[in-house]
Amino acid sequence: MARMNTSGVIAEGQVGWRRDVLSHDIDEFAQAQANWSLHYEQLSGGAFVGALQHVQLPGMRLVREASSCATWQRGHIGARHIGLAMPLRMPGPGSFNGQAIGLDSMMIGRSEQLDLCMPADSALIAIVVDADLLDALWQHLYQKRMSAWIDRQIVVDARPGLAQIVRSVHLRVMADVEAAPALLNDAAILGQMRDAVLVEWIEALPTRITTEGLGTGEARKRVVTRACELMHAQPAEPLSILQVCERVGASPSKLEYCFRSVLGIAPAKYMRAIRLNGVRRELRQAHSRSVQDVAARWGFWHLGEFAAAYRRQFGELPSQTLRGTGGEP
Repeated sequence: MARMNTSGVIAEGQVGWRRDVLSHDIDEFAQAQANWSLHYEQLSGGAFVGALQHVQLPGMRLVREASSCATWQRGHIGARHIGLAMPLRMPGPGSFNGQAIGLDSMMIGRSEQLDLCMPADSALIAIVVDADLLDALWQHLYQKRMSAWIDRQIVVDARPGLAQIVRSVHLRVMADVEAAPALLNDAAILGQMRDAVLVEWIEALPTRITTEGLGTGEARKRVVTRACELMHAQPAEPLSILQVCERVGASPSKLEYCFRSVLGIAPAKYMRAIRLNGVRRELRQAHSRSVQDVAARWGFWHLGEFAAAYRRQFGELPSQTLRGTGGEP
């Protein structure tokens, strides 16, 4: 079974480029995003299907992304860039840097650190723009430098009625490039496209942005990050939730609240998900080992229960993953 299909060209000498990715493997999906370093965890059950479109314009990349499963994305998307993102489809709760996001939320932050949770069957659009380019345009529009909040990872609500305009312009430009790939060789036209999209994103920002209350979301994220580090540290002998609480310094109810706020799932469910994700990665990479050996390395000792949980999480049996025949009978 093909795990990933790509189209579009990234060619030296072109002013811009376009790339489309359709993948059934979450790690390949993360690695397919050119010049970025991202790590995805699958948080909900079911077969993963990810669809990605990137269009690189001078100084700015346009993104459209969709996933069948809930995901936690972390990593960086280049140096000295600013990212702005907005959901296209948001059927459940999500978070950015520990802050709740809704359908008309705008996620803003420097590209060196990404921390985003999206629900199953969600989709988003984003731009990743060179910080100097954004600063120059900001000064041209508002006769002042960008505000200090741009250095934070923050969620704001788009100005009323403008979120849909951003989506429309963003998607239209991506569709225009897909329909006429020769545009990628025309610097003047690509520059006009870039500016048209970027202005709409900037204009959709609220007139007043404050970082008040941002610390609360960051504090919840710190609790979750520390707990996740402990859960990852010894997969073969997983800690109990009470042991995690003791080492983090949080009560069970606080840990539950933080996990549900940041990741949208309970800590026990996350612990099982990351262990299952770990098994899957090893099975994909180590065809000479047995399912039983790999499962034991991640603390699964009852093969029947493990196989059932694995199938619920990924929509296939561990033996199919090992053989590289996921989705086939």
